[in-house]
Amino acid sequence: MTASDKLAQRLAIGIPALLLGGAYLSQYGFGLVPCEMCWWQRYAHFAALALALLSTFLPPKRLWIGLAGLAILIAGLIGGYHAGVEYKWWEGLTTCSSTAAGTSIDDILNAPLIRCDEAQWSLLGISLAGYNFLISTATAIAVFVLLARRAK
Repeated sequence: MTASDKLAQRLAIGIPALLLGGAYLSQYGFGLVPCEMCWWQRYAHFAALALALLSTFLPPKRLWIGLAGLAILIAGLIGGYHAGVEYKWWEGLTTCSSTAAGTSIDDILNAPLIRCDEAQWSLLGISLAGYNFLISTATAIAVFVLLARRAK
């Protein structure tokens, strides 16, 4: 593997791991319960992380890294769509979801109702979904550019 391939691999492993870590920290450390669209973004990052980890021991490594980059891009695009729903640029496929953890009717009825169209947190006017879009899309582009480079 070339140096640029190794860097692409590190990005494909590190960024989804950091973003997932941040998502869980915000959930369990700061009480920001994820909505349904938040989970969609997490699923794509889980897939990216799994694909990138496969690249550490299964050939062809560049293929696994490229697939991880594609999953990161998908996570970013979902984040962009979600941010657009939060900013009221368009209507989402779902308006809200619940995070019922139990199986009893009381658990379901008492679960918090988390709306996908309302940002729970923002910094400088950008929501978590917006930051996911920016970070994930930039990472995916970097992974693809690095994979496109050839050793000199």
